[in-house]
Amino acid sequence: MKLSTIIKLLNCETIDGLAIKDLEITHCLCSDMMSDVLAFAKEGASSSLLITGLTNAQSVRTADIAGLTAILYIRGRRPDEQTIELASELHIPILTTKLNMFEACGILFREGMKGLC
Repeated sequence: MKLSTIIKLLNCETIDGLAIKDLEITHCLCSDMMSDVLAFAKEGASSSLLITGLTNAQSVRTADIAGLTAILYIRGRRPDEQTIELASELHIPILTTKLNMFEACGILFREGMKGLC
């Protein structure tokens, strides 16, 4: 699924201007526990979306270490400028949606998205 499709489905806003809309996203991983993201990320992470409510730099660093493609923040949450700058430096697009995690995951699942774990 193209990142542009995810943006439309979840009514996302791009935060950092890096949302390369033709990026292909094949899986998603949803968690607020970054230790779980690191534990459960596996092969295929390079085309995966992290969905989380954790908006600090830890989420960006975790996505980078796990090799995830992009981050979606839920419930309208927005990261601070330091986190946005870090994501930009690491070339990790970040998005936000007003949906909660359950709603965002349900919509993506309905449209055929697979989980990473």
